[in-house]
Amino acid sequence: MKKIFKILAIVMVLAVQSSCEKHVVELDAEPISDETTQIQLFYMVPLASGTANSINKVELNGKLLTNETTPLNTFNFLPSGAVNKFFATETGSVNLKLYRGAVTDMTLAYDKDVNLLPGKQALFIHDFDEPPVILPHPMPMPSVTTENTATTAWVRFINLMYESAGVPTDLTIQYQWQYTTDNETGAKSEWFDLGEPVAFGEATGWEPVTVNKTVEQSSGSARIDYRIRLIGADGSDQGSLQIRNSAGNMVDYSDWWNAFIGRAYNHVFAGYRDAASLGVGIRQSTAL
Repeated sequence: MKKIFKILAIVMVLAVQSSCEKHVVELDAEPISDETTQIQLFYMVPLASGTANSINKVELNGKLLTNETTPLNTFNFLPSGAVNKFFATETGSVNLKLYRGAVTDMTLAYDKDVNLLPGKQALFIHDFDEPPVILPHPMPMPSVTTENTATTAWVRFINLMYESAGVPTDLTIQYQWQYTTDNETGAKSEWFDLGEPVAFGEATGWEPVTVNKTVEQSSGSARIDYRIRLIGADGSDQGSLQIRNSAGNMVDYSDWWNAFIGRAYNHVFAGYRDAASLGVGIRQSTAL
């Protein structure tokens, strides 16, 4: 009986060795360095949502980047998902084509040559007749080290506001934030500048905001309030930015978003300031 057990044990060892030798796991991937050109594509042309305005085909240098399986919807970005990802591509001059509409009836909506630099960058399509706004994706991503529970998230503000159709804003604006200092009383902090003032096509860096989480035993999230101030040529505060609301009235801009500790968010300010429809507002995406 002992001999039988020994024989079975030897057979099992040989079988395992044979299995390991025959089934080598390989990853079909290419190494990506920090200098490799990588892009995100943001579709910020002020258009109504729906199939007629969805981008169902994207070509970069004649190569298919994405199709109707992952459409690029208005006020959205590619690659889609919960957290921003990137496409690796060629460095230098490349041709970008966007096809709009139903899959059975797509039309070429955008055909531009753009110059891509090494590293990560975001392309913002804001007008089908204009080149994209190209902004570097600040690296490395922000982080914080603490012995206790962290209280920080990060926001990058991008100004793509239009005054009306075909008229990008000539205003310089300052994004500001405020947080709840006491979750029991609802007391608020003072207003803080989020980075420096920006003109059309400009962005801040990754700017820290304070997250005073509302549930102690949790990953941690809280509401952050935002407003925008007009900045004069002399750098002075000219008061709140006013936008036209859905009722047709001009009102001070204000908004709020929840932020999670450790996350980084793009806040793209896009749309029309002086229009009751397709009005300007924040289009948020998660970068980290």
